[in-house]
Amino acid sequence: MIRRQLNSVGLALRVTTLLLPFMAFAAAGSLLHVISRQSVEMSGRSYWQLVLVTAVMWALAMSHFGLDRVENLFAAKGKAKRLFGACVLTYAGVMAVALFNRTADPSGLFIALSAVALFALANATRVVFLVVLEAKRRNGHGGVRVLVVGTDEFAQAAVGSLLGGQVMPCRIVGYVHLPGQDVVVEGSPVLTMEDVPALTNGHGVDDVVIALPASRLGEVKKVMSALEVLCVPARVILDLGAGVSLRDKLFDFGGVQMLDLETTPAESASYVVFKRIFDVAFSALVIVVTAPLMLLIALAIRLGNPGPMLFVQDRVGLNGKLFRMLKFRTMKVGNAEESATRWTAQHDPRRTRLGALLRGANLDELPQFFNVLKGDMSIVGPRPERPHFVDKFLHEIDKYNARHVFKVGITGWAQVNGWRGDTSIAKRIEYDLYYLRNWSMTFDFQIILLTIVRMFGGKNAY
Repeated sequence: MIRRQLNSVGLALRVTTLLLPFMAFAAAGSLLHVISRQSVEMSGRSYWQLVLVTAVMWALAMSHFGLDRVENLFAAKGKAKRLFGACVLTYAGVMAVALFNRTADPSGLFIALSAVALFALANATRVVFLVVLEAKRRNGHGGVRVLVVGTDEFAQAAVGSLLGGQVMPCRIVGYVHLPGQDVVVEGSPVLTMEDVPALTNGHGVDDVVIALPASRLGEVKKVMSALEVLCVPARVILDLGAGVSLRDKLFDFGGVQMLDLETTPAESASYVVFKRIFDVAFSALVIVVTAPLMLLIALAIRLGNPGPMLFVQDRVGLNGKLFRMLKFRTMKVGNAEESATRWTAQHDPRRTRLGALLRGANLDELPQFFNVLKGDMSIVGPRPERPHFVDKFLHEIDKYNARHVFKVGITGWAQVNGWRGDTSIAKRIEYDLYYLRNWSMTFDFQIILLTIVRMFGGKNAY
């Protein structure tokens, strides 16, 4: 019953949220007519193409930011941030379609109004669901009747959390005492395993919750055998300690039950799909726009100093794999081993005059957008390091290798905060780890904007 009610409300929330883009476009069309006495100037086919793109992007964003999860309605913080991030991600796709598909040419005002309407409708949906669920919880309407197995302090704390933080109304109808347990629970009758058969066939139990501490989880199989007579769903409360959450971490792999203890967003569908789509689209756009500039730079390098136009070097990427990173050559041709094991310093004599200008403006990194297209890098991520320094820092810096659970990037949170080049590795790792813990597409957009703002005045860019 607990899961059934939760799934029912979740389905209603998911369907309602999925329909919001269609409602937002209808509202935007009405508002446009009221404000400017204009109608949406698009053919029916173009209009529905744009609506469909918005709906698809919104569905992906909704899943990524958890807008369709009932438990997130009751989250203490972050609700507005998740909703805003979903709208930003959705309309990034809408603007891209409007830009490249000239047959679908809505006014900027119409797109802005639909974005505002979508944000307002999504927020209103959240509030309505929250109010309805809270009213049901307080009134006890349709409450799930729960039998708790356990009577000790662990069971008491578990029931307190269940009743205090519930999203569905439920009430405790009794506790089952196991041998060797203290009895500290209150408010409902305490039974023994021998009393359980008397609760069958309509005696007021909808769900069983097994609340045992980790030291007694080995008894679950025996308890389940005794509970079979009830013919009701049974759950077990797992408390693996602070910082270990089970959402999307418990899975079946060929018959083996596995629990992820340390996961990474790089394994999520959101990271794989959203980030890759954005990387390909953004890098392709940059390459097209900057192609004339890159040709001029390549020609200037070839004419200005003997040697190749591109500098190619091994770097450590995702999961520690090596790849060949591309840059415009900014130094005189020299010893490859020295280049792989020595930092570039301020006023480095190895730099060419043109190379110093390119490094100062970060233009030497333009070829890395081809690495992004290939899939070796991302637009945003920890900066790729040379194998020599990775081996060195692995033994000197705690959690250094954690940065390689993400794709390395052209820019990153550490870089936009000045931690690049010959600076503190510990501080750089601190910022990289912050990025890994807090990754989202909106965070990536923030880093890209900061990169553009600071591109021509980069600290430690030499």
